Amino acid sequence: MNDAAHPAVTRPSVAQDRPTLSVVIPVYNEELGLAALFDRLYPALDALAISYEIVFIDDGSRDRSASLLAQQFELRPDVTRVILLNGNFGQHRAILAGFEHCRGERVLTLDADLQNPPEDIRLLLAAMDEGFDCIGTVRRNRQDVAWRRWASRAMNRLRFRLTGIVMNDQGSMMRAYSRDIVQLINQCEEMNTFIPALAYQFSKNPTEVEVGHEARHAGESKYSLYSLIRLNFDLVTGFSLVPLQAFSMLGIIVSLLSGVLFVILAGRRLFLGPEVGGVFTLFALVFLLVGLALFGIGLLGEYIGRIYQEVRARPRYQVNAVLERRQ
Repeated sequence: MNDAAHPAVTRPSVAQDRPTLSVVIPVYNEELGLAALFDRLYPALDALAISYEIVFIDDGSRDRSASLLAQQFELRPDVTRVILLNGNFGQHRAILAGFEHCRGERVLTLDADLQNPPEDIRLLLAAMDEGFDCIGTVRRNRQDVAWRRWASRAMNRLRFRLTGIVMNDQGSMMRAYSRDIVQLINQCEEMNTFIPALAYQFSKNPTEVEVGHEARHAGESKYSLYSLIRLNFDLVTGFSLVPLQAFSMLGIIVSLLSGVLFVILAGRRLFLGPEVGGVFTLFALVFLLVGLALFGIGLLGEYIGRIYQEVRARPRYQVNAVLERRQ
């Protein structure tokens, strides 16, 4: 599968109690691409000549991903750890599981689809060497379909206006964090969160670097259009009250305009008598206001739903097994 099949080779990057780098990789139904990931990831990390560990989190895969990860652990138990979750809890919760089990002084997250080249890990570490504690990435020459690129740009602008969080490419999960930031994230107990935004809030000195972007090696994206919309709802409602405040202001404005319209219509009826014209316009206005009201109720429901999830205090994920070499 890779040079890990030859255990006699001496490598400078054997993980110790506190490795320099932890690479956290959530995996969900990626059996077709894992071999290629192993072939590129381990040599890229070995070339850095630092101590490291790779923490794979299988997020309840329904294919052979878990067994392939177990095989890779047998090949490189010195630097490989595998966390098997007891179900599909979502990408960000899987990463949180990795954060709570990783040991590195620096922690880097990476998707398993090879769209972000593992060879670019060195760029993020170089930025950390300069004193930055939260390194985001901007994908160069994105290989996604057009609608995903357009949606990403629109959500980046909307998110910045609503939350003030600066991320030029929120969809890129190739990111690096200091140990201090990871520990702060581990102290948070909310059920739904967006890790890059949370890390940005804890960061003292964030930055972004440009990295390559490749077409998915195998398989298909696990994010549908609906999933992306849900993720952005979680991002906006989890980090800002601006949507609620905006609807409060909109409610005040609509109420004032409705009062003005009532005065105008009452005056026309008083001085001009009953009128038949304009009924359809009035219906259109009513439907518009009803639509806005329903949207506002739905938005309020998002916030209430988050509270409901928190007060139940259920675990964010359940670990079925951890494969690691005992010290």
